[in-house]
Amino acid sequence: MTDRCYLTLTGALHLKLGGAPAGPAGTGKTETTKDLGKALGVNCVVFNCGDNLDYKFMGKFFSGLCQSGAWACFDEFNRIDVEVLSVVAQQLLTIQNALKANLDKFWFEGRPIRLVPTCGVFITMNPG
Repeated sequence: MTDRCYLTLTGALHLKLGGAPAGPAGTGKTETTKDLGKALGVNCVVFNCGDNLDYKFMGKFFSGLCQSGAWACFDEFNRIDVEVLSVVAQQLLTIQNALKANLDKFWFEGRPIRLVPTCGVFITMNPG
């Protein structure tokens, strides 16, 4: 399973996309993502999501990822409020479009930021 996950996630990164490993709780989704980052020499930050997150915080988090080239694995992403997810989707689309256009800098949340192309966003969700 780990090999298939690695191939799928690296394929998604090549296409300037993220990934969302799926499966029951405790099956290693987050660990697999972290291990892939480690194997590729990319810093992977794991963040446990909750219903207290807002779009401003997520925007700052994404801004830091873009400028550092790090990965983020948002664990239990399904805990974020639906209203916030709508804005987060737009933020991620802005980042993906900048990556696909091979930009060095782009406008994000009203200001220009640097874009390091190794950045990546992954999410995990537990059923229920």
